[in-house]
Amino acid sequence: MPVAVALPAVPAGRAAPGPGAVLGAELPVSQHGGPGTPGPALRARARPDLPVCGRWWESSPGAWTGVLGGRVWTLRQDRDRLWYTVYGEEDEHKEEERDGCPAKAAKLDAAETDRILRDYFQLDVGLSALYREWEAADPLFRKVAKDFPGVRVLRQDPIECLFSFICTSNNHISRITAMIERLCQAFGRHLCCIDARPFHAFPSLSALTGADAEARLRALGFGYRAKFVSGSARAITEGLGAEGLCQLRTAPYSEARKVLCTLPGVGAKVLFCADLRKGQEPASSRDQAWESRSQDCHGDGPP
Repeated sequence: MPVAVALPAVPAGRAAPGPGAVLGAELPVSQHGGPGTPGPALRARARPDLPVCGRWWESSPGAWTGVLGGRVWTLRQDRDRLWYTVYGEEDEHKEEERDGCPAKAAKLDAAETDRILRDYFQLDVGLSALYREWEAADPLFRKVAKDFPGVRVLRQDPIECLFSFICTSNNHISRITAMIERLCQAFGRHLCCIDARPFHAFPSLSALTGADAEARLRALGFGYRAKFVSGSARAITEGLGAEGLCQLRTAPYSEARKVLCTLPGVGAKVLFCADLRKGQEPASSRDQAWESRSQDCHGDGPP
């Protein structure tokens, strides 16, 4: 099923404070329209901390800290604004400063952070027309839509999305969350730590294809999924590559399905869930999101 949230934003020049903060600003967004449309963009009770949507952690009441685009971010809602702080990476050679969690100078500018957030939350997809279409088609959706404004399917990095869903096979939320965190700590690049909590980037394909990767994953409690994770990483590396995986976002659904189903551990359920996050073609993603919503409401299982 898709993990969906609605998004917040911040008055310019005021960043949510935090150790090692290197860039903070605003992103005005709307709950139903595209850029520049007034209205709240993230519901106050939205929870972007589900196991497959970016490893977000409620670092303080109403503030969420997590990894996006190889950087650590803190997001906080203020009416129709999203306050965001981007943290730089620690200097790995300054061990004596590790407890203080120093951060390097930021390499991202405001335009790049804006692009990353808009892409991740699909803010250029206007929701008003979609909500009207869905309300007209389904009485149940029409009844509940007003209680869930601004719901958006997250557009995760394809590698993180795919391997996170491989971890969900025959699993439950708390264990999935812990497995993904262990995966990142063991194989991902260390980014920084906030309030003594370390943050790591999601592992690269090369990090997951080492000769001892499967054994290390089994030691981390991945069980039979260890073979799927290392095997899929190797298959992608030796086949279409990371770039080719990203290009599947623009491929027809039938073609993407055919390619992904050849990967170890990718069956109908993993494919269905992972593909819901492609978000590249609005018509395709809308149809899939509608199918998922209908299954959830009417009790039909995924294909």
